[in-house]
Amino acid sequence: MRITSYKILIGVWLCAMPLFFSCSDSTAALKEIQSINLQPVGTAQNIRMVYTDSLEIQAILTAPLHVDYTNLTFQYAEFPEGLKVVFFDAQGKENVVTADYGLLYTATNLIDLRQNVVLASQDGSILKTDQLFWDAENEWLFTERPFQFQNQDYDLNAIRLDTNKEFSKFQTGKLTGTIAVSEAKDSINTL
Repeated sequence: MRITSYKILIGVWLCAMPLFFSCSDSTAALKEIQSINLQPVGTAQNIRMVYTDSLEIQAILTAPLHVDYTNLTFQYAEFPEGLKVVFFDAQGKENVVTADYGLLYTATNLIDLRQNVVLASQDGSILKTDQLFWDAENEWLFTERPFQFQNQDYDLNAIRLDTNKEFSKFQTGKLTGTIAVSEAKDSINTL
């Protein structure tokens, strides 16, 4: 019985040995396959994209480099060398936003602007921050980063901004700065 067990053990060992030697590290191969899938579908230099609605120009985006990742499951476009977007309001007046870096998420129509973001409005208002999200579908701006906003009536700094594109409805975090306030005369006569 002991010899039979010994023969079976040697037989199993001889059959299993090639399996151990045939195994190899496929990590490099997997990384190569994954890197192929992460490659952009295309790149373009010195681009100009015109966005229209009902034959009216809504915005013009220009950038030195556009990298298109619409081949991925979560599609996006990258602007690694910065971008400039000119938005037009209903009267055709321009509002300009610039940033050193940007991402456009195709599925959500969300634009992530980063590094030296400046939004200059046609009325002279200026918003500066390090990151700003633009929800194109809802025409809404927001950030959780510190920002500075200046116009004729305001010069303020805060952390967190949540506003519509006109800045007529906004919420913010802790504010510092100056705000112009007009005081109406009191109707009570003083003696």
